[in-house]
Amino acid sequence: MDRRHFNTALAASLLGAVLAASQHASAAGINAGKEKCYGISLAGQNDCAAGPGTSCAGTSKIDYQGDAWTLVPTGTCTSIETPHGMGSLTPVKRP
Repeated sequence: MDRRHFNTALAASLLGAVLAASQHASAAGINAGKEKCYGISLAGQNDCAAGPGTSCAGTSKIDYQGDAWTLVPTGTCTSIETPHGMGSLTPVKRP
C-alpha cells in the first residue's frame, strides 16, 4: 500500500471511530435521568429487551409484556400502574 492510500485508509478509520464515539455519547446523554421499566409498554412500543426471537425496539408482541422495557424518568417506574400490576425495574413474568 502506498503512502497516499495508507493516509486515506487511516483518515477513514479515525473518522469512523470518532463518529461511533460521538453517537455513543449522544445516546448516553439522551438517556440520562431515565431508567428501564419492564412490563409497561404496549405491543410494538417497547424500547428494547422483548425476549428470545426479537430484535429489540418495537418488537414486543403483547401489551405489558414482562420482558420488554421502556425508558421512563428515573424514580417513576414502580409507580406506573398497568392492568397487571406496577412497572418493574427487572423483567416480570406475565401469564
